[in-house]
Amino acid sequence: MRFGILALALVLAGCGAARDLQPRKGVPLPPAPRGADETLTPSQLLTPTTQQRPQRSDELLTQSDERRSDEFDLPPD
Repeated sequence: MRFGILALALVLAGCGAARDLQPRKGVPLPPAPRGADETLTPSQLLTPTTQQRPQRSDELLTQSDERRSDEFDLPPD
């Protein structure tokens, strides 16, 4: 039981090794997108676009305004 937990911990710790990603030798990069002049580099392929990671643009506390009085908001008869 303990050996299994230790082995699992070591395997998960090995997953965190970070190295620069490089394409395998002899394997070409994906083709260039339509309209692009050249094939993208690995770092360009890994950088998310604004469509993939949009910035939050709604800040309710700074854009809130005081409501006008509604003349037609009358109590029922």
